[in-house]
Amino acid sequence: MRIAIIADVLGEENNGTTITVKRLIDHLKERGHQVKVVSPSKSTKPGYYSVDKIDFKIFNKYVAKNGVELAKPNEKILREVISDSDVVHILMPFAMGCAAARICRELSVPFTTAFHVQPENVSCHFGLQKSKTINKFIYKKFYKYFYRYAEYIHCPTRFIADKLIQNGYTADLRVISNGVDPAFTTGKSEKPEKYRDKFCILTTGRLTKEKRQKDLIRAVSKSKYSDKIQIIIAGLGPLENKLRKLGEKLKNQPDISFHTKEDLVNIIHYCDLYVHPSYAEIESIACVEAITCGLVPVISNSRMSAARFFALSDKNLYKASSPSALAQRIDFMIEHPEFRNDISKKYIEYAEKFQIEKCIDKMEEMFNDALAHRHPSKNKYVP
Repeated sequence: MRIAIIADVLGEENNGTTITVKRLIDHLKERGHQVKVVSPSKSTKPGYYSVDKIDFKIFNKYVAKNGVELAKPNEKILREVISDSDVVHILMPFAMGCAAARICRELSVPFTTAFHVQPENVSCHFGLQKSKTINKFIYKKFYKYFYRYAEYIHCPTRFIADKLIQNGYTADLRVISNGVDPAFTTGKSEKPEKYRDKFCILTTGRLTKEKRQKDLIRAVSKSKYSDKIQIIIAGLGPLENKLRKLGEKLKNQPDISFHTKEDLVNIIHYCDLYVHPSYAEIESIACVEAITCGLVPVISNSRMSAARFFALSDKNLYKASSPSALAQRIDFMIEHPEFRNDISKKYIEYAEKFQIEKCIDKMEEMFNDALAHRHPSKNKYVP
Protein backbone atom coordinates (compact mmCIF):
# COMPACT_ATOMS: atom_id res chain seq x y z
CA MET A 1 0.00 0.00 0.00
CA ARG A 2 0.91 3.63 -0.43
CA ILE A 3 0.32 5.06 3.04
CA ALA A 4 0.58 8.70 4.10
CA ILE A 5 1.17 9.59 7.74
CA ILE A 6 0.11 13.12 8.72
CA ALA A 7 1.57 14.26 12.05
CA ASP A 8 1.04 17.73 13.51
CA VAL A 9 3.73 16.94 16.09
CA LEU A 10 6.70 14.69 15.34
CA GLY A 11 9.99 15.84 16.80
CA GLU A 12 12.59 14.35 19.09
CA GLU A 13 11.84 10.93 20.59
CA ASN A 14 11.21 12.36 24.05
CA ASN A 15 7.53 11.44 24.34
CA GLY A 16 5.47 8.30 23.88
CA THR A 17 3.48 9.51 20.88
CA THR A 18 6.53 10.41 18.77
CA ILE A 19 8.26 7.15 19.67
CA THR A 20 5.26 4.99 18.76
CA VAL A 21 4.55 6.89 15.52
CA LYS A 22 8.13 6.52 14.30
CA ARG A 23 8.00 2.85 15.24
CA LEU A 24 4.80 2.45 13.18
CA ILE A 25 6.43 4.15 10.18
CA ASP A 26 9.54 1.97 10.36
CA HIS A 27 7.59 -1.29 10.68
CA LEU A 28 5.25 -0.42 7.81
CA LYS A 29 8.28 0.24 5.62
CA GLU A 30 9.84 -3.06 6.70
CA ARG A 31 6.70 -4.81 5.46
CA GLY A 32 7.11 -3.30 2.01
CA HIS A 33 4.61 -0.44 2.20
CA GLN A 34 5.45 2.90 0.59
CA VAL A 35 5.18 5.39 3.44
CA LYS A 36 5.19 9.17 3.12
CA VAL A 37 5.28 11.36 6.21
CA VAL A 38 4.19 14.99 6.52
CA SER A 39 5.24 16.76 9.72
CA PRO A 40 7.03 19.85 11.04
CA SER A 41 10.09 17.70 11.74
CA LYS A 42 13.18 18.10 9.55
CA SER A 43 14.42 14.84 8.06
CA THR A 44 16.76 13.75 5.28
CA LYS A 45 15.08 10.35 5.04
CA PRO A 46 13.25 9.60 1.79
CA GLY A 47 9.49 10.04 1.93
CA TYR A 48 9.55 12.75 4.62
CA TYR A 49 7.94 16.11 3.84
CA SER A 50 8.64 18.99 6.21
CA VAL A 51 6.20 21.86 6.74
CA ASP A 52 6.56 25.07 8.74
CA LYS A 53 5.56 25.35 12.38
CA ILE A 54 2.75 27.58 13.56
CA ASP A 55 4.04 30.91 14.83
CA PHE A 56 2.60 31.49 18.30
CA LYS A 57 4.35 34.88 18.54
CA ILE A 58 5.18 35.72 22.18
CA PHE A 59 4.25 32.17 23.25
CA ASN A 60 6.78 30.42 20.98
CA LYS A 61 9.29 29.84 23.80
CA TYR A 62 6.62 28.35 26.05
CA VAL A 63 5.38 26.07 23.24
CA ALA A 64 8.92 24.93 22.39
CA LYS A 65 9.70 24.32 26.08
CA ASN A 66 6.72 21.98 26.30
CA GLY A 67 7.70 20.07 23.17
CA VAL A 68 4.38 20.65 21.42
CA GLU A 69 5.41 22.67 18.36
CA LEU A 70 2.55 22.31 15.88
CA ALA A 71 2.61 22.04 12.10
CA LYS A 72 1.31 24.83 9.90
CA PRO A 73 -0.86 23.33 7.11
CA ASN A 74 0.77 23.39 3.67
CA GLU A 75 -1.96 22.89 1.10
CA LYS A 76 0.43 22.13 -1.77
CA ILE A 77 2.40 19.45 0.06
CA LEU A 78 -0.72 17.86 1.57
CA ARG A 79 -2.46 17.62 -1.80
CA GLU A 80 0.65 16.20 -3.44
CA VAL A 81 1.12 13.50 -0.80
CA ILE A 82 -2.56 12.64 -0.31
CA SER A 83 -3.34 12.39 -4.03
CA ASP A 84 -0.51 9.86 -4.40
CA SER A 85 -1.69 7.66 -1.51
CA ASP A 86 -4.01 4.68 -1.22
CA VAL A 87 -4.87 5.50 2.39
CA VAL A 88 -4.00 8.34 4.77
CA HIS A 89 -3.49 8.00 8.54
CA ILE A 90 -3.99 11.30 10.40
CA LEU A 91 -2.61 11.35 13.92
CA MET A 92 -3.87 14.51 15.62
CA PRO A 93 -6.92 16.81 15.56
CA PHE A 94 -4.96 20.02 15.11
CA ALA A 95 -4.63 22.45 12.18
CA MET A 96 -2.74 20.21 9.73
CA GLY A 97 -4.74 17.14 10.67
CA CYS A 98 -8.00 19.00 10.05
CA ALA A 99 -6.69 20.28 6.69
CA ALA A 100 -5.60 16.77 5.69
CA ALA A 101 -9.02 15.33 6.53
CA ARG A 102 -10.71 18.02 4.39
CA ILE A 103 -8.41 17.32 1.43
CA CYS A 104 -8.95 13.55 1.75
CA ARG A 105 -12.70 14.13 1.52
CA GLU A 106 -12.31 16.44 -1.46
CA LEU A 107 -10.10 13.93 -3.31
CA SER A 108 -12.11 10.86 -2.16
CA VAL A 109 -9.02 9.29 -0.61
CA PRO A 110 -9.85 6.99 2.35
CA PHE A 111 -8.34 8.00 5.65
CA THR A 112 -8.05 6.75 9.20
CA THR A 113 -7.37 8.72 12.36
CA ALA A 114 -5.83 8.14 15.78
CA PHE A 115 -6.63 9.38 19.27
CA HIS A 116 -3.24 10.11 20.79
CA VAL A 117 -4.03 13.46 22.42
CA GLN A 118 -6.06 13.21 25.62
CA PRO A 119 -7.97 16.41 26.56
CA GLU A 120 -6.05 16.41 29.84
CA ASN A 121 -2.82 16.74 27.84
CA VAL A 122 -4.18 20.09 26.63
CA SER A 123 -5.91 21.35 29.78
CA CYS A 124 -2.86 20.63 31.96
CA HIS A 125 -1.08 23.59 30.36
CA PHE A 126 -3.64 25.83 32.04
CA GLY A 127 -3.74 23.92 35.34
CA LEU A 128 -7.25 22.62 34.49
CA GLN A 129 -6.51 18.94 33.89
CA LYS A 130 -8.96 17.88 36.63
CA SER A 131 -11.84 20.01 35.32
CA LYS A 132 -14.56 17.71 33.94
CA THR A 133 -16.26 20.67 32.26
CA ILE A 134 -13.13 21.83 30.42
CA ASN A 135 -12.09 18.34 29.35
CA LYS A 136 -15.59 17.52 28.09
CA PHE A 137 -15.50 20.79 26.13
CA ILE A 138 -12.21 19.73 24.50
CA TYR A 139 -13.67 16.32 23.58
CA LYS A 140 -16.54 18.16 21.87
CA LYS A 141 -14.21 20.50 19.98
CA PHE A 142 -12.04 17.63 18.81
CA TYR A 143 -15.17 15.92 17.52
CA LYS A 144 -16.72 19.00 15.89
CA TYR A 145 -13.65 20.02 13.92
CA PHE A 146 -12.06 16.66 13.18
CA TYR A 147 -13.34 13.29 14.39
CA ARG A 148 -16.92 13.64 13.12
CA TYR A 149 -15.47 13.27 9.62
CA ALA A 150 -13.56 10.10 10.51
CA GLU A 151 -14.77 6.60 9.62
CA TYR A 152 -12.04 4.96 11.71
CA ILE A 153 -10.28 5.96 14.93
CA HIS A 154 -7.27 4.06 16.23
CA CYS A 155 -7.59 3.87 20.04
CA PRO A 156 -4.46 2.58 21.83
CA THR A 157 -6.59 1.19 24.68
CA ARG A 158 -10.13 0.11 25.48
CA PHE A 159 -10.06 2.83 28.15
CA ILE A 160 -9.90 5.66 25.59
CA ALA A 161 -12.39 3.92 23.26
CA ASP A 162 -14.89 3.94 26.11
CA LYS A 163 -14.20 7.63 26.74
CA LEU A 164 -14.91 8.44 23.11
CA ILE A 165 -18.22 6.58 23.15
CA GLN A 166 -19.20 8.35 26.37
CA ASN A 167 -18.50 11.67 24.63
CA GLY A 168 -20.62 10.90 21.57
CA TYR A 169 -18.00 9.70 19.07
CA THR A 170 -19.60 7.47 16.44
CA ALA A 171 -16.72 6.19 14.28
CA ASP A 172 -15.43 2.63 13.92
CA LEU A 173 -13.15 2.43 16.97
CA ARG A 174 -10.16 0.12 16.55
CA VAL A 175 -8.54 -0.76 19.89
CA ILE A 176 -4.92 -1.47 19.00
CA SER A 177 -1.96 -1.10 21.33
CA ASN A 178 0.92 1.00 20.03
CA GLY A 179 3.11 -2.01 20.75
CA VAL A 180 6.48 -2.54 22.41
CA ASP A 181 9.81 -2.42 20.63
CA PRO A 182 11.52 -5.86 20.44
CA ALA A 183 14.52 -4.36 22.27
CA PHE A 184 12.52 -4.51 25.51
CA THR A 185 13.03 -8.08 26.71
CA THR A 186 13.55 -9.82 30.03
CA GLY A 187 17.00 -9.78 31.54
CA LYS A 188 19.18 -8.65 34.40
CA SER A 189 22.15 -6.30 34.50
CA GLU A 190 24.54 -5.14 37.21
CA LYS A 191 23.74 -1.92 39.01
CA PRO A 192 26.27 0.89 38.64
CA GLU A 193 28.72 0.92 41.56
CA LYS A 194 27.13 4.07 43.05
CA TYR A 195 23.74 2.30 43.22
CA ARG A 196 25.00 -1.12 44.31
CA ASP A 197 23.49 -0.90 47.80
CA LYS A 198 20.39 1.07 46.76
CA PHE A 199 16.80 0.04 46.03
CA CYS A 200 16.40 1.56 42.55
CA ILE A 201 13.02 2.89 41.46
CA LEU A 202 12.46 3.89 37.84
CA THR A 203 9.83 6.16 36.33
CA THR A 204 9.79 7.22 32.68
CA GLY A 205 7.95 9.91 30.73
CA ARG A 206 7.80 13.58 29.85
CA LEU A 207 8.51 15.89 32.77
CA THR A 208 5.11 17.57 32.78
CA LYS A 209 2.34 18.27 35.28
CA GLU A 210 0.09 15.36 34.34
CA LYS A 211 2.94 12.83 34.70
CA ARG A 212 3.21 13.70 38.44
CA GLN A 213 6.84 12.69 39.00
CA LYS A 214 6.76 14.99 42.04
CA ASP A 215 4.50 12.47 43.78
CA LEU A 216 7.24 9.85 43.57
CA ILE A 217 9.85 12.19 45.04
CA ARG A 218 7.52 13.12 47.90
CA ALA A 219 6.61 9.46 48.45
CA VAL A 220 10.25 8.48 48.83
CA SER A 221 10.73 11.24 51.40
CA LYS A 222 7.93 9.58 53.42
CA SER A 223 9.23 6.03 53.04
CA LYS A 224 10.70 4.13 55.97
CA TYR A 225 13.56 3.25 53.64
CA SER A 226 14.16 6.71 52.17
CA ASP A 227 17.90 6.57 52.84
CA LYS A 228 18.39 3.44 50.74
CA ILE A 229 16.17 4.40 47.78
CA GLN A 230 17.53 5.77 44.52
CA ILE A 231 15.03 7.34 42.10
CA ILE A 232 15.78 7.32 38.38
CA ILE A 233 13.56 9.63 36.29
CA ALA A 234 14.05 8.95 32.59
CA GLY A 235 12.73 11.82 30.51
CA LEU A 236 12.87 15.44 29.43
CA GLY A 237 10.42 18.28 29.89
CA PRO A 238 9.62 21.72 31.28
CA LEU A 239 9.50 20.62 34.94
CA GLU A 240 13.09 19.36 35.08
CA ASN A 241 14.43 22.19 37.27
CA LYS A 242 11.47 22.02 39.67
CA LEU A 243 11.89 18.28 40.07
CA ARG A 244 15.62 18.65 40.71
CA LYS A 245 14.94 21.27 43.38
CA LEU A 246 12.32 19.06 45.02
CA GLY A 247 14.72 16.12 44.92
CA GLU A 248 17.38 18.05 46.84
CA LYS A 249 15.49 17.18 50.02
CA LEU A 250 16.30 13.48 49.61
CA LYS A 251 19.50 11.88 50.85
CA ASN A 252 19.94 10.28 47.43
CA GLN A 253 19.03 12.92 44.88
CA PRO A 254 17.08 11.66 41.84
CA ASP A 255 18.96 10.87 38.64
CA ILE A 256 17.02 12.89 36.05
CA SER A 257 18.04 12.58 32.39
CA PHE A 258 17.02 11.37 28.96
CA HIS A 259 18.21 7.92 27.88
CA THR A 260 18.52 6.12 24.57
CA LYS A 261 16.41 3.03 24.06
CA GLU A 262 19.42 0.76 24.66
CA ASP A 263 20.38 2.54 27.87
CA LEU A 264 16.79 2.47 29.09
CA VAL A 265 16.60 -1.29 28.65
CA ASN A 266 19.77 -1.65 30.71
CA ILE A 267 18.32 0.59 33.45
CA ILE A 268 15.08 -1.42 33.54
CA HIS A 269 17.14 -4.59 33.91
CA TYR A 270 18.92 -3.37 37.04
CA CYS A 271 16.06 -1.50 38.71
CA ASP A 272 14.00 -3.05 41.51
CA LEU A 273 10.66 -1.31 40.95
CA TYR A 274 8.82 0.78 38.36
CA VAL A 275 6.46 3.57 39.49
CA HIS A 276 3.89 5.13 37.18
CA PRO A 277 2.41 8.20 38.93
CA SER A 278 0.76 9.80 35.87
CA TYR A 279 -2.66 11.40 36.27
CA ALA A 280 -3.66 11.17 32.59
CA GLU A 281 -2.57 8.45 30.17
CA ILE A 282 -4.11 7.01 27.01
CA GLU A 283 -1.90 3.90 27.10
CA SER A 284 1.56 4.48 28.60
CA ILE A 285 3.95 2.51 26.47
CA ALA A 286 6.64 3.42 29.02
CA CYS A 287 4.86 1.33 31.62
CA VAL A 288 4.33 -1.52 29.15
CA GLU A 289 8.02 -1.49 28.25
CA ALA A 290 8.93 -1.91 31.90
CA ILE A 291 6.54 -4.78 32.58
CA THR A 292 7.56 -6.49 29.32
CA CYS A 293 11.04 -6.71 30.81
CA GLY A 294 9.59 -8.16 34.01
CA LEU A 295 9.98 -5.04 36.16
CA VAL A 296 7.12 -4.93 38.66
CA PRO A 297 5.05 -1.71 38.58
CA VAL A 298 3.25 0.39 41.15
CA ILE A 299 0.64 2.45 39.31
CA SER A 300 -1.55 5.44 40.13
CA ASN A 301 -5.22 4.43 40.03
CA SER A 302 -6.25 7.72 38.43
CA ARG A 303 -9.59 7.38 36.63
CA MET A 304 -8.07 9.33 33.71
CA SER A 305 -5.26 6.86 33.16
CA ALA A 306 -5.39 3.65 31.16
CA ALA A 307 -2.24 2.46 32.91
CA ARG A 308 -4.22 1.43 35.99
CA PHE A 309 -5.61 -1.51 34.03
CA PHE A 310 -2.09 -2.99 33.91
CA ALA A 311 -2.30 -3.80 37.63
CA LEU A 312 -2.39 -7.54 38.27
CA SER A 313 -3.06 -7.10 42.00
CA ASP A 314 -4.16 -4.37 44.40
CA LYS A 315 -0.53 -4.14 45.55
CA ASN A 316 0.32 -2.77 42.11
CA LEU A 317 -2.02 0.20 42.60
CA TYR A 318 -2.09 3.22 44.90
CA LYS A 319 -4.43 6.15 45.46
CA ALA A 320 -3.84 8.75 42.73
CA SER A 321 -1.94 11.89 43.69
CA SER A 322 -1.24 10.55 47.21
CA PRO A 323 2.48 10.41 48.07
CA SER A 324 1.61 8.76 51.40
CA ALA A 325 -0.26 5.92 49.69
CA LEU A 326 2.60 5.50 47.23
CA ALA A 327 5.12 5.40 50.08
CA GLN A 328 3.18 2.53 51.66
CA ARG A 329 3.27 0.56 48.40
CA ILE A 330 7.00 1.19 47.98
CA ASP A 331 7.67 0.00 51.52
CA PHE A 332 5.62 -3.13 50.89
CA MET A 333 7.62 -3.92 47.75
CA ILE A 334 10.93 -3.44 49.58
CA GLU A 335 9.80 -5.70 52.42
CA HIS A 336 8.41 -8.44 50.16
CA PRO A 337 10.94 -9.36 47.47
CA GLU A 338 9.26 -12.76 47.09
CA PHE A 339 6.06 -11.01 46.00
CA ARG A 340 7.96 -9.02 43.38
CA ASN A 341 9.66 -12.15 42.11
CA ASP A 342 6.41 -14.11 41.76
CA ILE A 343 4.35 -11.38 40.11
CA SER A 344 7.22 -10.44 37.78
CA LYS A 345 6.73 -13.79 36.03
CA LYS A 346 3.03 -13.03 35.59
CA TYR A 347 3.80 -9.64 34.07
CA ILE A 348 6.17 -11.14 31.52
CA GLU A 349 3.40 -13.47 30.36
CA TYR A 350 0.77 -10.71 30.46
CA ALA A 351 2.89 -8.40 28.28
CA GLU A 352 3.11 -10.82 25.35
CA LYS A 353 -0.04 -9.28 23.81
CA PHE A 354 1.81 -5.99 23.35
CA GLN A 355 4.32 -7.41 20.86
CA ILE A 356 4.77 -4.87 18.08
CA GLU A 357 4.26 -7.33 15.20
CA LYS A 358 0.77 -8.23 16.44
CA CYS A 359 -0.10 -4.54 16.68
CA ILE A 360 1.16 -3.75 13.17
CA ASP A 361 -0.97 -6.65 11.87
CA LYS A 362 -4.05 -4.91 13.28
CA MET A 363 -3.03 -1.51 11.89
CA GLU A 364 -2.68 -3.06 8.43
CA GLU A 365 -6.12 -4.61 8.84
CA MET A 366 -7.58 -1.16 9.61
CA PHE A 367 -5.92 0.36 6.55
CA ASN A 368 -7.24 -2.45 4.32
CA ASP A 369 -10.73 -2.04 5.78
CA ALA A 370 -10.54 1.71 5.07
CA LEU A 371 -9.70 0.97 1.44
CA ALA A 372 -12.71 -1.34 1.19
CA HIS A 373 -14.95 0.75 3.52
CA ARG A 374 -15.48 -2.29 5.74
CA HIS A 375 -16.65 -1.90 9.33
CA PRO A 376 -16.60 -5.32 11.01
CA SER A 377 -16.04 -3.79 14.46
CA LYS A 378 -18.43 -0.84 14.18
CA ASN A 379 -20.20 -0.24 17.51
CA LYS A 380 -18.46 -3.28 18.97
CA TYR A 381 -17.12 -1.39 21.98
CA VAL A 382 -19.67 -0.46 24.59
CA PRO A 383 -18.64 1.20 27.88
